[in-house]
Amino acid sequence: MGEAPVIPLLTPYKMGKFNLSHRVVLAPLTRQRSYDNVPQSHAVLYYSQRASKGGFLITEATGVSNTAQGALHTPGIWTKEQVEAWKPIVDAVHAKGATFFCQLWHVGRVSSSAYQPNGEAPISSTDKPLKPQFRNDGNEAQYTPPRRLRTDEIPHIVNDFRLAARNAIEAGFDGVEIHGAHGYLLEQFMKDQVNDRTDEYGGSLENRCRFTLEVLEAIVNEIGADRVGIRLSPFADFADSEDSNPKKLGLYIVNELNKYNILYCHMVEPRMKNVLEISTQCPHSLVPMRKAFNGTFIAAGGYDQQGGIDAIAQNRADLVAYGRLFLANPDLPERFAINDAPLNKYNRETFYTPDPVVGYTDYPFLQ
Repeated sequence: MGEAPVIPLLTPYKMGKFNLSHRVVLAPLTRQRSYDNVPQSHAVLYYSQRASKGGFLITEATGVSNTAQGALHTPGIWTKEQVEAWKPIVDAVHAKGATFFCQLWHVGRVSSSAYQPNGEAPISSTDKPLKPQFRNDGNEAQYTPPRRLRTDEIPHIVNDFRLAARNAIEAGFDGVEIHGAHGYLLEQFMKDQVNDRTDEYGGSLENRCRFTLEVLEAIVNEIGADRVGIRLSPFADFADSEDSNPKKLGLYIVNELNKYNILYCHMVEPRMKNVLEISTQCPHSLVPMRKAFNGTFIAAGGYDQQGGIDAIAQNRADLVAYGRLFLANPDLPERFAINDAPLNKYNRETFYTPDPVVGYTDYPFLQ
């Protein structure tokens, strides 16, 4: 009997101080089941189902303040109640032997006054309104025109991220991922098609990235660089967030990240131009950013099993994040280990429903 071939995606990897047994990462996935922005007990089962010994999981996007929200029932981590609600979820993931990071989020202008304190306008780098968008569920979302942040207000938002990172560690998380992707607040500063500022946070590439790097520095100083990652999507056009030179933006920000020695950079493939579709005709590549970054590099965006195997085998990434496949297959790494194991099909219609079971914890395991 010959030995089974080694599957690159299922080989061990040491990410800083974290010993991972495989390279399949649970991507951050908004599920909208945290009623009133408080994580619920059903999330204990959801996350622990997807945890395995030596696995790495990232939470759904989690708001850093009461101005950070842009959708119904998304979790936060700015109050004591929210911190306490996360603790049993973190404990359940750790009981399975997995590493768990909390993704810290501010939506900026991707919001409406209905989600803002006192019905105020959402904040952004700009006062340019966001066009109605087709949401992930295929429905159209309307947004309130944003209010441009004053220069003197920006340190307060930086501090919200810092406090959220501290809260995440208090809740027991192993670290945090800063959400700098998908057209949300940090990207609204970084990308030149959105940012029209004339202060030190607008104009040049250095100025546009300043806010993101101030957030990063504050969090590194608060909890340590070895517990910090960031997610970026320079090539995407989510929520009308485009840049005239995405490769230059990606390389600049990655080289700046190196100065802080953070744990990882999690980048979305250029083929994921928007939330709903994958572009097969994509001339861009993450390889220049991968080569430039000194830490662990995580690739995400439309990967299947073979694509993940190829990414690891060809050294295009250290880890591969899976979203929809992991959502529908709580035992995804185990399935990948079995030759030709069938995969459950995901149901897009239940991605964002408030049901605590259906489309959430009822996807079957292989065994």
